[in-house]
Amino acid sequence: MYSTDLKSYKDVGTYGRLNDANPHEVVAVMLDTLLTRVAEARGCIERGDTPGKGTAIGKAMALVEGLVLSLDPERGGTVAENLQRLYDYMSRTLLRANLENRAELLVEVGDLTGQIKSAWEEIGQVQ
Repeated sequence: MYSTDLKSYKDVGTYGRLNDANPHEVVAVMLDTLLTRVAEARGCIERGDTPGKGTAIGKAMALVEGLVLSLDPERGGTVAENLQRLYDYMSRTLLRANLENRAELLVEVGDLTGQIKSAWEEIGQVQ
């Protein structure tokens, strides 16, 4: 029961963060959540929790797809194109991590996400 209550609390907290968020903040939440899902998947691999790994990686892949959909190629130009390629690489790497049960691939995706998140935070400070 506690686990369900905690999940509901987290869902409400995330919804609250997104309810009044601007587009920049929404992407920041997506990046934070992606980092969480990748860490969850890594933990599942380490524990041998195959169903949990699949669920976490599936959610991570959905977040990457959401990030792709958030790109604006007209305004973003080359940056948006490069992010599109990077997100595609991350998605393929997540799939490989799932199929091959390789935690080091999840570390790589986490590192890439962390770099994107840092750059995204810097953009937010300039605005």
